[in-house]
Amino acid sequence: PYGIYDMKKNKAYINIGTSAETAEFICDSLKNWWLNHGRNNYPNADEILIFCDAGGANSYRHNIFKVELQNLANEINRRLKIVHYPPYTSKWNPIEHRVFPHITRAIEGIPLNTVDEVKNRIESAKTRTGLTVVADVIRKTYVSGKEVSKDFMDHLKIKFGDSLPRLNYTILPMENCDM
Repeated sequence: PYGIYDMKKNKAYINIGTSAETAEFICDSLKNWWLNHGRNNYPNADEILIFCDAGGANSYRHNIFKVELQNLANEINRRLKIVHYPPYTSKWNPIEHRVFPHITRAIEGIPLNTVDEVKNRIESAKTRTGLTVVADVIRKTYVSGKEVSKDFMDHLKIKFGDSLPRLNYTILPMENCDM
């Protein structure tokens, strides 16, 4: 699963993959959220702020993640401001405290035989403070181990932040992108 937590709405969006966790899967999850929820909830947004852990498929060290983010920015025609939590600090990531414990409790001790059962159990996670969870299944095969070309930076429209530039950057959509 890959989770997106909208702190303003206290709503989690969990995408369950049936293949490998890759940068493409992460960006497909973000696109799924934007197309099905984000653009309706935030119609005037021209930039999406995304907090990410430092490791996994969305690692700041993986150039393929930046390439996939560029593809996403082009496709949805929005700036993507990426802020990675520094290594070993994901314990401060709100999704770790406000979402995943409740999902864990919802599936704890229950045999899960199908992906649809997992989806339904994840969606049953709720809290007294109003957390709701929407889950989707992405049934796409992702190829792991993809690499980027040596000149990949020439194909990115990226602006690194002044503070901790490896962890903070903005991907801008290309002007001539088709929507």
